Amino acid sequence: MSKIIFVTGNANKLKEVKEILSAGDAPIDIDSKSLDIDEIQGSTQEVSKAKCKRAADLLNGPCITEDTALCFEALNGLPGPYIKYFLEKLGHKGLNDMLLGFETKKAWALCTFAYCAGPGHEPILFEGRTDGTIVPARGPAKFGWDPVFEPTGTGLTYAEMPAEQKNKLSHRYKALEKLRVYLHSL
Repeated sequence: MSKIIFVTGNANKLKEVKEILSAGDAPIDIDSKSLDIDEIQGSTQEVSKAKCKRAADLLNGPCITEDTALCFEALNGLPGPYIKYFLEKLGHKGLNDMLLGFETKKAWALCTFAYCAGPGHEPILFEGRTDGTIVPARGPAKFGWDPVFEPTGTGLTYAEMPAEQKNKLSHRYKALEKLRVYLHSL
């Protein structure tokens, strides 16, 4: 597979995707393009499909997009795909405060990559999930909600992990491995 365009304006996300997809026996070369695409409201899957379809139309060709959700068990999966806006308004402490009074702090990180072959094609989704717990912020606050999410069994938040460790167990890694297999089958 030649280069694929990853539609993102998030430098941290682009760095992780490039690191994950360039590793291994079957590396995939990524170019990126930042596009201003309105996001619909809906499930992670609905948001992902609509964004990727619009991006393929704007690019007039194939592309991938990504949406990440952070889902709190106590809130039946919310904030989900709206985590970016909750984090902007509430910060790390506010995310923890949302769970005050609830017995469980369990959560899961969900990554949905969408691939669209171009205008008129239906996007295909690839999801990865990592279970964990919402904890008081630990580690550098360099990348979104990483300081408050501790994957089950690790004892570390994403922010505390070396990139190599995170990139081998994260929700993004799991989704990208599925996407890699698909892209190599084309």
